[in-house]
Amino acid sequence: MKAKKLLKSDKLGLLIALLIIIIVFSILTGNKFFTVANVTNIAISSAIVGLVVIGECYLLIVGHVDLSPGSVAAFSGVLVSLLLTRGVPLLLAILIVLLIGLLIGLMNALLVNKLKLEPFIATLAAMSIFRGLAYIICGGKAVFVTNDTFLKMGTGRLFGVIPYPVLICIVFFAIAIVILNRTRFGRSVYMVGGNANAARLAGINAEKVRMKLYMAASALAALGGILQAGRMSSGQPTASDGLEFDAVTAVVLGGVAMSGGVGTLGGAAIGLIIMQSFNNGLMMLNVPSFWQTVSRGLLLIAALSFDFIRNRRRK
Repeated sequence: MKAKKLLKSDKLGLLIALLIIIIVFSILTGNKFFTVANVTNIAISSAIVGLVVIGECYLLIVGHVDLSPGSVAAFSGVLVSLLLTRGVPLLLAILIVLLIGLLIGLMNALLVNKLKLEPFIATLAAMSIFRGLAYIICGGKAVFVTNDTFLKMGTGRLFGVIPYPVLICIVFFAIAIVILNRTRFGRSVYMVGGNANAARLAGINAEKVRMKLYMAASALAALGGILQAGRMSSGQPTASDGLEFDAVTAVVLGGVAMSGGVGTLGGAAIGLIIMQSFNNGLMMLNVPSFWQTVSRGLLLIAALSFDFIRNRRRK
């Protein structure tokens, strides 16, 4: 029964695409692509994007989008680094930054819910604001950190095997999947995305649902920025540029409809792995960075095209 369901699902196509990427890049790189070391590299690079993917997946299911995660991550990485260099205890510094992440999400939600701004415009403004603030609070310079515990969060490994960022990403993915698939709130997310009016008649407060999702998305972006700063041993205002672009590409590629109401976190996770594997393969082949940027744009076009075809098939 499960096998038949898989054959009819979009996930089969995604898994085939992933298999093709593995085979092609393994051949082109002389079997250096599908190795333990490189798979680990892909997993680490996927972890930061993965946290943002969770937030974007939820928002896209309700028919919204957030363009600010890259800027929020950069701002958070700089801020936590500044706090640590000024002697603030690590746990307190992280809690402060995560709280600010929640407040940024609340600001986005208020702009969308109360001022009725389009999500694209509201979060585009937030993207500009917090990228600018990231530069302002550090004077445009990287803030280096020497706190060993903080650095281990970004570079350490559980039992010397599983990188902490990957472990954190997996834990949050597991929690988010359970919430989306097994809880009343998860059902509310799909109902709001599928038909907001019907959800309202069913007693669901759509604005409250969206507010929670925007807050969670920004908090996850802030957490990603913290982990990124730990990996780089510094908070950098230029970090995480295009993070939201990669996250949206992965989510749409994974089968989440831009129109809302359709999609799964499992599909988004496969989309993330496909995208990061594709990017990693290009780097291993020493493709110039500007051509990698072009390729990512083409990948987004492909993802949107697949979304269009899926919507036509559903109708």
